[in-house]
Amino acid sequence: MRYLLAAVAVMCLALPAAAQSTATLSGFIRDADTGETLILANVILAGTPLVGTSLGAASNTSGYFVVSGIPAGSYQIMASYIGYETVVMEITLGEGEERRMNIELAPIGLLVDEVIVSGEREGLEDGRIGVSRMTTATIRSLPTILEPDVFRSLQLLPGVKAASDYSSGLYIRGGSPDQTLILLDHTTVYNPTHVFGFFSTFNPDAVKDVRLYKGGFPAEYGGRIGSVVDVYNKDGNRNRYAGKLSLGLLASRAMVEGPHKRGSFMLAVRRSTLEPVLAALRNQDIDGIPNNFYFYDINGKVSLDLGPDDKVSFAGYAGRDDVGIEPLELTSIDLAYGNRTGSVNWTHLFSDQVFSNFTFTASRYSSQPDLTIGGTRISRNNTVNDFSARGDLEYVPNDRLAFKGGFWGGMFTMRLKDVFDGDESLNQRIQAPYLSVYGQQRYRPGSRTEITGGLRASWFGEGSYLRLEPRLSVEHRPTADLRLQAAYGRYSQFLTLISNEVFTGLDVWLTTDDGVPPAHGDQFVAGVKSSLRDGWSLEVEAYYRTMRGLFQLDPFLLDAAGLDYSELFHFGTGDASGVEVLVEKTRGGLTGMLGYTLGETNRTFPNLNEGAPYAPKYDRLHDVNAVANFRLGKTWKATTAFVYATGQAYTEPVSYYRLVDSPVDNVIQTAQISRFQGARLPAYHRLDIGFTKSARFFGFADYELQLQLLNVYARRNIWFRFFEFNEDGTVEQTTVPQIPVPVPNIAFTLTF
Repeated sequence: MRYLLAAVAVMCLALPAAAQSTATLSGFIRDADTGETLILANVILAGTPLVGTSLGAASNTSGYFVVSGIPAGSYQIMASYIGYETVVMEITLGEGEERRMNIELAPIGLLVDEVIVSGEREGLEDGRIGVSRMTTATIRSLPTILEPDVFRSLQLLPGVKAASDYSSGLYIRGGSPDQTLILLDHTTVYNPTHVFGFFSTFNPDAVKDVRLYKGGFPAEYGGRIGSVVDVYNKDGNRNRYAGKLSLGLLASRAMVEGPHKRGSFMLAVRRSTLEPVLAALRNQDIDGIPNNFYFYDINGKVSLDLGPDDKVSFAGYAGRDDVGIEPLELTSIDLAYGNRTGSVNWTHLFSDQVFSNFTFTASRYSSQPDLTIGGTRISRNNTVNDFSARGDLEYVPNDRLAFKGGFWGGMFTMRLKDVFDGDESLNQRIQAPYLSVYGQQRYRPGSRTEITGGLRASWFGEGSYLRLEPRLSVEHRPTADLRLQAAYGRYSQFLTLISNEVFTGLDVWLTTDDGVPPAHGDQFVAGVKSSLRDGWSLEVEAYYRTMRGLFQLDPFLLDAAGLDYSELFHFGTGDASGVEVLVEKTRGGLTGMLGYTLGETNRTFPNLNEGAPYAPKYDRLHDVNAVANFRLGKTWKATTAFVYATGQAYTEPVSYYRLVDSPVDNVIQTAQISRFQGARLPAYHRLDIGFTKSARFFGFADYELQLQLLNVYARRNIWFRFFEFNEDGTVEQTTVPQIPVPVPNIAFTLTF
């Protein structure tokens, strides 16, 4: 820590004396209604000393902005954020003045929901390469399977794939879910799913902001070779007490927030309410209904203002799934898994130009599946504990330079214990310290060009691996409405996820070790973004990424007992490339977006497919997503979502044989021979539609009624196929669909 502070001091001393004659403007940007800070809001200065030019900044993840190097004089300040009224004011700054000015923006009364927040004409940060954002209003309005969901909404963005209707997993730009770093208030979440992966653990009522870095992300992020999902919970309403109550078919939610003497608080709870329906179905003797089932989420946050330069927040999350089912006679499955996180965040201003943020985090994931098959019990205990400390420093000396640096270190502990019929078959415990430090600098050689370079160094104690990761991005604006962008980055990953195709609660995290080096990869991204007339915008991004040193459990190992840890794995490579196109309209009675991705990804492992490249299940050559919102008067709105994708790859049985002269009576052995992942299921497509009515509820609250229909035209998209070989030599194929019929959904929400 002292070295980082020393570096900041050196940079301060190195400034030319002329910089002391310029002024600095800084402060926090907040929602005028709730007092919540606004992330990536824009502040623009224009005035006499800068005729024909503009000077400005965007608020960071704490809502803080700083504009340095301002010549003395009078200016017009414009503060803006999509969905909020723009504030315009006059200000006069003297030589060397440091003005702290907090700005409040009022929400627009009839907000037109947007899917991605692209920068306005003067936007500074919203249009960064590879970055997408999604509002909670959009997440709640989209037609969904029983519950509004953050991850399912992100699956509608270009470059993000869905494995099936029953999976909320994120397959981003050819990467598997473990290649995406998922953060909740700076804390890593290791398995953010509910109901076997049906939807994610993030309660939309508690979420303030969701940012997705699809690729080419800067040096401040690391630990994964693919992408980043950065989620921030609400701090709580600073102006008044407020609450929300939502009733749904699968789950119900409640949220309360409000001010206290020195800040605010927020508490959000979500719990399954499907149990009475399941009990009624069990009374009808319907097979496959769970014997017990529930899940819950609890999000809480308390924010304290210790002074004008110091703010502290305490945040926590707890979630759990518990299900028991008897799918077949003499077969039972009991599964309990969940996450717990906690964090303490301290924001401190060393000066108007030096901003710091320190976070202490704790994250725990646990899974305890227990299976009984024919009287044989199989159990597993898998836990992940991660305790860390993180610090970030930002220094903005003038309008051309900005520096950022920090560290993230902690202790990662993984425990995996398997018991088969009372005998321990595997007992593995890995505890490893880790540390990463980074530095990055943004430089604007002119008003139209911005260059950001950075370097991250990552060290993992188990195996003592050290990796250096350079990052570079360039943006040039030939005109105010056009951005040309390019980025490169090297990334490393010390973890791998052994994913279960059926239940995400059976997923297992494993780490590098001696003989198991970390995975790494390079990303190359180029893009063009243009703001058009009447709220229209166009974005095109092309990417290519490599994946080297991928390590996974060897699927051909029959018994892991007695093997060294490094002998459990097989190693491979991969690559992905594609082009993403996004057309968006954010103003008017009709809003929405149309996204298209042309993408390809493959993997190569020596013992799979005879060492030839193959397509993983989430490879999609073509992917189309369309979302449209229609205003139907003052109180009604319609939302539609259409998805089309190339069918997923799978291994198709093409032949079998029978061992006629078997030494064991009545035994028929079969073998299936085909090219691994060499076939394709039919194309996937689906249309969903929803209607929302918003009005007052007996004068004391606002209500929202949602009526939705999924899979409107009853498309029977294939989930998977399995084959049965009959004794007469025939083969019987069974196709299991995803959502086979139109599925209605209704939800009622009160906001007070």
